[in-house]
Amino acid sequence: MSLPTKSTQVVFEHNPNGDIVPDTGKPDSTFAVKEAKLDTDLKKGDLLLKTLYLSNDPTQRNWLRKKGDDGRNYSKSIYEGEVMEAYGLAKVIKSNAEGYKEGDIISSRIQWADYSVLPANEVFNKVDTSANLPLSYFLSVLGMTSLTAFLGLTEAGQLRKYLSDKSGKGPVVCVSAASGAVGSTVVQISKHVLGASKVIGLSGSDEKAKWVEKLGADLCVNYKNSNYQDQILKFLDGDYIDVYFDNVGGEILSFVLAHMANFGRIVACGAISGYNDPKAARVDNWFHIIAQCLTVEGFLVGQYKEKFPEAIDILTKAIKEKKVDVDDSIHVETLSGDSEKQKFAKVPQIWNQLFTGEKPKGKLLIKVADA
Repeated sequence: MSLPTKSTQVVFEHNPNGDIVPDTGKPDSTFAVKEAKLDTDLKKGDLLLKTLYLSNDPTQRNWLRKKGDDGRNYSKSIYEGEVMEAYGLAKVIKSNAEGYKEGDIISSRIQWADYSVLPANEVFNKVDTSANLPLSYFLSVLGMTSLTAFLGLTEAGQLRKYLSDKSGKGPVVCVSAASGAVGSTVVQISKHVLGASKVIGLSGSDEKAKWVEKLGADLCVNYKNSNYQDQILKFLDGDYIDVYFDNVGGEILSFVLAHMANFGRIVACGAISGYNDPKAARVDNWFHIIAQCLTVEGFLVGQYKEKFPEAIDILTKAIKEKKVDVDDSIHVETLSGDSEKQKFAKVPQIWNQLFTGEKPKGKLLIKVADA
């Protein structure tokens, strides 16, 4: 095939004060769709990529920075005027890097663009296509989503012993944003892989709560209902929570802190309640951390890269044994439009579903192109 000479890109234009403005073409739009010349004369170590899939993750909101903001960030910041990025899958269409050839599928943090150039040392891994699994699996059930859930539970949550020891009572696990990509996987791993005695989820609608219970939660409540706390306390029936996998922070975390077991662990994975409004993520009940000798551990899956291969082996086995649902846990939006610009204008709109009630159940992916 002839190599592309230009790239359609989604550029971060205006740092939002609060909610992002996902629609392009407005004076205060967070993003703009632009075309840029693509240099296919690759430097040594570079790859020319065709984007196949983009992951949608709340953490991308934390990457956005106003020009001149040099504040600390746990991941590479994206400044106004730069191309927006996401975790994704791409096909190598030209390589000037040892170990990579045309046709390889790679996983990395890539641009919101149809074509891009990436240094090979930024690739996470090459995707093994020999198993003939759908590529979407490698951004969901065999990607960062499931690795986050699994390693968050087994490492930060210190539940690794339950992989092999099922002799006694299993742990009590609670997870917020339970119908989301990570949360729904936490539910399944807790119940079906680690043998939790009770799994409690919190979600944003009655419909989603029922779906989470179908996945394996013993109870999932709609946190928008005024009696959700009473529902959880009735279900606990005197038990306390051993591990809380926190994806939201704020009011829900404050409630859960008061009902943790002594020496319980909070896996602080996300704070989506405060991504657009930091005040909403504030926490009360801090005294319970002292009184119950709790451990609150900030968790980033990249801390445990050396454990990825083992985790993928365990997750693959769990999928084959039907312990982790695949078909109902992935939602793919395919880009369409009369032009590349029209297609890519939809990317911010789809991503923004994560912060609204419009988000579908499970992992939300964007399919950009066929391999």
